[in-house]
Amino acid sequence: MHTEQTQNVIQLLKQIETEHQPSAFACSFGLEDMVLLDLIARHTPRIEVFTLDTGRLPDETHALLEQVRELYTIPIRLYFPDATMVENWVAQNGTNGFYRSMSQRKQCCEIRKVIPLARALAGKKAWITGLRHEQSNARQTLKLQEWDEGNGLHKFNPLVDWTWDDVWAYVKQYKLPYNALHDRGYPSIGCAPCTRAIEPGQEFRAGRWWWEDTGAKECGLHVGPHKGDAKS
Repeated sequence: MHTEQTQNVIQLLKQIETEHQPSAFACSFGLEDMVLLDLIARHTPRIEVFTLDTGRLPDETHALLEQVRELYTIPIRLYFPDATMVENWVAQNGTNGFYRSMSQRKQCCEIRKVIPLARALAGKKAWITGLRHEQSNARQTLKLQEWDEGNGLHKFNPLVDWTWDDVWAYVKQYKLPYNALHDRGYPSIGCAPCTRAIEPGQEFRAGRWWWEDTGAKECGLHVGPHKGDAKS
């Protein structure tokens, strides 16, 4: 693990904590987010930490959340989708209606993730993510700092240049807990019915919405700065 690499992230987090308050870290408890959670808890605890509980997360993700709450004193705020919107969508489309079409899947993502994210970011000046270039072709153009037009705030991607090996090295060095699904071939973990393990050589996000033939494997949480297509 390159100490300089870690120090650069700590320096950026401290800058965010000082210059962009209130700020928040969107934690999904993937491997990258465990690195950022650890750094924030130890160095910049005034950065708020939140997670989106979609109602369809894997048991392994909930188990990790409980581990994290025992390990860290930093509070983690949970945001849930609007129950009435979920009920109406399920009544109209069925519990797993997102398998039928990309439009139905994106409606489900909108209700369970995008709208709760907007609530979580309301009033914030900046948000922090664990996005990295290596995760997908669609993320090659990510910058360390971007302006998020949709949410009207600064967006920081402190690990944007880190490799998967870099992330693992940090997790192992500091003996961090991590999602058990990572040991079962899941580099990217979302909702349980929409995520599966990948084959060797496949793109990191190939296990997300695998039944969809083409397009970036995105849910709409992250919108590109120069175009309106979803980049999550």
